[in-house]
Amino acid sequence: MKPAYDKIAARTKVDLSKLPNLLDLTAESITENVLAINAQNCKDERMKSVFTSLVKHLHAFVKETELTTEEWMTAINFLTETGQKCTDIRQEFILLSDSLGVSTLVDSINNAKPPGATEGTVLGPFHTGDAHEFSNGESIATEGKGDYLFIQGKILDTQGKPVAGAIIDTWETDGHGLYDTQYANRLEPDCRGRLHSADDGSYSFRAVVPIAYPIPNDGPVGRMVSQLGRHVYRPAHLHMMIDALGYEKLTTALYFEGDPYLASDAVFGVKKSLIVKPDLITDLEQTKARGFKEAKPHVLLTKDFVLATPKEAKAARKLRKLDASGSKVRL
Repeated sequence: MKPAYDKIAARTKVDLSKLPNLLDLTAESITENVLAINAQNCKDERMKSVFTSLVKHLHAFVKETELTTEEWMTAINFLTETGQKCTDIRQEFILLSDSLGVSTLVDSINNAKPPGATEGTVLGPFHTGDAHEFSNGESIATEGKGDYLFIQGKILDTQGKPVAGAIIDTWETDGHGLYDTQYANRLEPDCRGRLHSADDGSYSFRAVVPIAYPIPNDGPVGRMVSQLGRHVYRPAHLHMMIDALGYEKLTTALYFEGDPYLASDAVFGVKKSLIVKPDLITDLEQTKARGFKEAKPHVLLTKDFVLATPKEAKAARKLRKLDASGSKVRL
């Protein structure tokens, strides 16, 4: 009996009579047939293009490595466990992307900056959306979380003009090398906060000196990195995400000079322009004037951030693409 193609098409919105024949596929024929059926009815050209490349590369990888059934199942279980490890405040898939260099690659392609603008880097897996709002000069860290750190600077455009009202989202580890989300008894955000730049572009806040720390090793990604014979450490850093009307959002971080892991960051995020050299302030009157509870030395970090406009960023991305293709740009 002839299949009721019309009824099936009405139900599935796919005309089976126009699909490629998928019987008796082999290692030599499977790829072209997957590509054909994916492209048959896909209306989204970008999606079609991405999946064409994905299938080609994925199938080529399997053929090149002659992946065994056991290895394939290991990969399936690994990805399943990675998903199961994710929560509202932990993103194991971002950590996987970070540790394989994919996050840095995506950032480099999509977030090229014009000369003078602050470079971006990876978001990391520990950003949350529940940070408290703070006024300039206040502390994002509760007392006793680590050595005192005071951060100050300005948000500017590429012409050196102040950017007022920029939203500054910042987060860091405490003095034990842990983010607040890594504590089982976390009740509220700590060592993270959100503030706004003043009319003159200035910002300031109190925090603690972050330290180098291992990426989470209680999950599949940490085990993978260790089994590859790599170390699992990130250098000490302070995350900063800055968003202002009329400018490209900047996701970046500041890395502290002298850290032993600067040149071998487990997630490939360090850039020379983001390495900073804080000052140790031993004048206890300055410590008290900046609002710290105890009269003891503190670390001062002064850093300006320069934002690019969408037009400037677009031109920078175009230039990066031309450079990557080996084209010569005439000035």
